[in-house]
Amino acid sequence: MPGYVRIHTDEEGETHFSEVPIELKATDYAPPAPPLEVSAAHEATRFVFVGGPPGWVGDWHPSPIRQFVFILAGAFTLTVSQGDTRTFSVGDVVLLEDTTGKGHHTAVTSAEPALAAMCHLD
Repeated sequence: MPGYVRIHTDEEGETHFSEVPIELKATDYAPPAPPLEVSAAHEATRFVFVGGPPGWVGDWHPSPIRQFVFILAGAFTLTVSQGDTRTFSVGDVVLLEDTTGKGHHTAVTSAEPALAAMCHLD
């Protein structure tokens, strides 16, 4: 089952990774085309493109807003306050919900510039 990674804050302000499956259901999404597998809708307010050069580092910070991150080019490494680190590259999706607490550390780890589409949910 497809899914995405969620970064969230616990009651003590520590951040964590968790895996979230995407539930899909056959839906007449674009008739007269045959049904497609479609998830539940998510409310979104706007989106931005965010890019960083190789070697860019964002020290510890919470997400400025609850947002989905869709990696379009390059690779970002994210570290949560519990010490776990993951690298996300083209095609990966991350839900940033750590708008409070210690936040996360971000670095562009690819040899080429990184680019993400950030879809704001709040």
